[in-house]
Amino acid sequence: MRHLGFEAEVPALGQARVWGTLKPEHLNSFGSAHGGFLFSLADSAFAIASNSHGALAVALSTHMEYFKATQAGDRLEAYAREISLTRRTGVYQVEISSPTGLVALFTGTVYRRPEQATTLMAGKSAV
Repeated sequence: MRHLGFEAEVPALGQARVWGTLKPEHLNSFGSAHGGFLFSLADSAFAIASNSHGALAVALSTHMEYFKATQAGDRLEAYAREISLTRRTGVYQVEISSPTGLVALFTGTVYRRPEQATTLMAGKSAV
C-alpha cells in the first residue's frame, strides 16, 4: 500500500476506506488509471475490512467492473463495506470513486479462520 501511496482507515468493523492520488506512473496507455492500480486500491480496502474483526480472512473470489475513466491528479477513494458475515465466510462490496463519481465496483468473498487471530487493521488507522 505504501509503495502505491495509499492511506487507510477503519471507520467501523467490517468497513474500510483507502485512498490515494492517481499519478502519471499509475496510468495506462490511454491516460486513465491502470486497471491493476484500481484493483489494488479495491483489494486493499477489501483486505482491511474483512480482517477488521480480528479473525484471519483470506480471499476466495473477487470480481471488478470498471465504469468511468480517470486522470492523473484525481484523488481516488475505495470504500469497503460488509454485505454478509458468517462464522466461515464474509462478502464485501467496494466502491471506488473519484471527484466526478463512481469509477468501479468490486465484490469479494473471504474464507474466515476465527481460530487464527490477526491484528491486521483490527480497529485502528493505517498509513
